[in-house]
Amino acid sequence: MRTRKASLPLLFSVVFMDMVGFGFIIPLIPDYIARFGGNPALAGLLQASYAIGQFFAAPIVGRLSDRFGRKPLFLFSIGGTFLSLLLLGFAPSMTFLFLSRILDGLTGGNITVAQSYIVDITDNRNRAKGLGLIGMAFGLGFIIGPLFGGLLSQFGLAVPAFVAAGIALTNLLLIGFVLPESLTVERKEELARNPRRAFSGRLLIETLRRRGTGPVLHMTIIYSFAFVLFESMFAIFASSALGLSSSTRGLLLAYVGLLVAFVQGGLVGALAKRFDERRLAVAGIALAAAGLLFYALSPSLAVLVLALLPLSIGSGIGSTMLRTLLTKSVPHEASGGTLGLASSVESLTRIAGPLAGGALLGLLGPRMPSIAASILAAYTAWFGYRFLIKEDCLAEGGTACSEPVQV
Repeated sequence: MRTRKASLPLLFSVVFMDMVGFGFIIPLIPDYIARFGGNPALAGLLQASYAIGQFFAAPIVGRLSDRFGRKPLFLFSIGGTFLSLLLLGFAPSMTFLFLSRILDGLTGGNITVAQSYIVDITDNRNRAKGLGLIGMAFGLGFIIGPLFGGLLSQFGLAVPAFVAAGIALTNLLLIGFVLPESLTVERKEELARNPRRAFSGRLLIETLRRRGTGPVLHMTIIYSFAFVLFESMFAIFASSALGLSSSTRGLLLAYVGLLVAFVQGGLVGALAKRFDERRLAVAGIALAAAGLLFYALSPSLAVLVLALLPLSIGSGIGSTMLRTLLTKSVPHEASGGTLGLASSVESLTRIAGPLAGGALLGLLGPRMPSIAASILAAYTAWFGYRFLIKEDCLAEGGTACSEPVQV
């Protein structure tokens, strides 16, 4: 047990450094495209290429880790990240830029492996704490990564990629020589008896048709797509519409990350004790919709900073409440499978969102993706008011309008 407890801080460090390295690149996407003379609308396709690779690879990596162990798949996943970052740093053309992101996506899945590792080394009493540590590492890395990525770019566009590659190499050494394997023979046999289920369209349609779970999942899908529209086009918008530098874009992303971390880390819990969770979800998404419109119409950096405040707070509340409502709309034993289904659908929005954002940007300008996101978020808030509040579909402990969902 001592070895298992000692693994948690090391795993935290691995996930934190991996997210720092990932975040380095986000504010620099417009600069990479401009370097090779590409159209800014290619930013959507570039981000979708990573998401497509990850959508197909992450479940496979997860299943392989169930069979062969967490450590080998950790090494495979982060090794792929290391190679992709080297390729990015040395990229001589747009083709190599895309190859770098596709390789990173295809070898992705390290967060899935990290969560599986936590399940291996914790029991029911401390599992939430362990998963919370991974969530904290994820969030902190995403705050620090864009900040330092933007600052390092002042020394050359390839510098953040090489620094991120160095972080990935450090992770490889830590995993290879320090992190112990967590998958025991007993745990492997348990996983063989209860294998992970694959995402399927039939399962999604069945879940959407259920009165309790369906409306919440519907809201989750539409709002996730709206937020990805904003997120994937943020750097392009800040660069094209307002002319902001890479370092300023990195600072803004860190600012958003800090706001969301504050909301999800404390404010949501305090609000949930005082207010109905359905109303919080609808209010949070409505606030985010207003923030998105304010953001899309921002004429200056000062106004943009103000617009990101309601957007970040509303998003932090809305997304957290949707996850909470989703688990409460089904029996306890089905909550994990339902969250997994939602994660799979959100992965699809990370493919469709950047593609749609790039198309809107190319046709109608850099402000249009966020205007569309605002409209979709407003629709989500209306839908929640109509089906969650007026019809009270989650009354009486969350299952009054829902049959048990078998996932």
